[in-house]
Parts: sequence; structure tokens; C-alpha cells
Amino acid sequence: MSQDKPVRQAKGTVFVRPEVCKGCAYCIEFCPTECLGFSEEFNAKGYHYPVLKHPEECTGCGLCGLYCPDFAIFGIRLKDIPQAASEPPVPPKAG
Repeated sequence: MSQDKPVRQAKGTVFVRPEVCKGCAYCIEFCPTECLGFSEEFNAKGYHYPVLKHPEECTGCGLCGLYCPDFAIFGIRLKDIPQAASEPPVPPKAG
């Protein structure tokens, strides 16, 4: 009898602004749950940008946004997103 691994529910998500990303990979390298990876597509600057490769692993901890030098990505916990929101949350302003 095989024991299937329980399916995890995502606790968070990330929002990416691909047009701002310069492909430095800090967000991917420092993600504690290793849920990020590079996209197959290029942005207008010619860089691969981060995407959620394993969304079920994301906790919304926000470390990706803390390490991003260009504020191109930020994480948020799903419980903090208003249910009626039609637009994604706006990242905090720098400085």
C-alpha cells in the first residue's frame, strides 16, 4: 500500500513586476521554501524574471521582496489579501 504525500495548501503568493526585474536571482537564491524559479519568457530588458514554480510551497514570508534591489517582487500571506480584491496589492514604496 503506497502512502501518498499530503497535498500542501499555499499560505502565500508573490507578485512580480517583470518589466522592472533585471534577473539578479536574489529572490530565487534566498527563498527559504525554494518555490521560485526563472520564467521561460524574457522581459522587455531581455532578462528572465522570477515566477512561482511551486506555489504550494510559498508561505508569503516576503523575503524575496526584501532581497530584491529593484522592488520587482514581493510576497504576501494569503490571509492578508482581502477576499473582494480585484487588483493585486501594491508593493510598499521604497525609502
